Amino acid sequence: MRAMFLTLGAAALLVGVVLTLPNAEASTGPIPLNCNRACLEGLVNQYLTAVVAHNPTGLPLSKDVVYTENNQVLDIGDGYWKTAEGRGQYSHYFADPEGGQVAYMGTMKEAGGLLLMSLRLRVELGRITEIESVFFKPGGGGPNNIAFMDTYKPEDFWFRTDKPKATRAELIATADSYFSGLQKNDGKGVNGTNTYQFTDDCKRIENGSYTAGAPPAPTMPASGIDSNAMDCLAQFKLGYYFVVQAIHHRRYPVVDQERGVVWSHAIFDQGTVNKGVLSNGKAFEFKGFNRPSSILVTEAFLIENSKIRRVEMVGNSTPYHTNSPWPGNLSGN
Repeated sequence: MRAMFLTLGAAALLVGVVLTLPNAEASTGPIPLNCNRACLEGLVNQYLTAVVAHNPTGLPLSKDVVYTENNQVLDIGDGYWKTAEGRGQYSHYFADPEGGQVAYMGTMKEAGGLLLMSLRLRVELGRITEIESVFFKPGGGGPNNIAFMDTYKPEDFWFRTDKPKATRAELIATADSYFSGLQKNDGKGVNGTNTYQFTDDCKRIENGSYTAGAPPAPTMPASGIDSNAMDCLAQFKLGYYFVVQAIHHRRYPVVDQERGVVWSHAIFDQGTVNKGVLSNGKAFEFKGFNRPSSILVTEAFLIENSKIRRVEMVGNSTPYHTNSPWPGNLSGN
């Protein structure tokens, strides 16, 4: 089954950004064909309850369901299924009834502590056919604050439905502009356009830590740049992220048109370049970024008027230029 999954990936690349909608046939499983937002969010809760109980029996799984943890294909019941101890307090749901998919970011428990989890479920003909999970655990490195995330409540505008509506393609294009602007970031805009698609108050949380829009640091860092206190737009205009040399295997499986939210997956390659010149002409060095590595990223974008207002990320460190078994690479790398 795993070999078939990888083979089918090549064919899926031809689909591009067009998402496959649920089959028009009648449901052949316990999940209704027209599973709406409440239905999809309930399915996430049902799934997580089963994980904590270490028992997938009773879940509406397809016989050929594909399950991954941090991009590794596993059997249902393996991996975190064996070590889960409970749910934390934080839960954020992202539903795409039209595409038959639902995603989640939240805190979970393992080994007496907390971890961050991102989860995506795909439903076809009444059964779960895809389960994709990414974990960030204590000691994972980089900016992080899992304990803070356990107390965090998403801002209300994540859930508003009165935003100007955009098409799925428009929302995906805005989300993809984030990765295009971040890859080899030089402050010159996406593809040299001198523009980045952010609101003036854009903030970003990475693994529970604010890395854009944070309160000012008590003392100015030795570099002279309090980057975390800058908003997304200011960071990108500065060319601060030149260290990220490639962003590949970009995918946008969950698009919530009603709320203007895009759920994405990508892999960041970094560490091959750690010195550069910022757009203000000053030389800058990223201390500690002199070892090649990658980050397996789940990123949720809140988009308003074709601009990104909020970014929420869960991502773990992986070997340099790691691959992905999931089809749909839109970046060409």
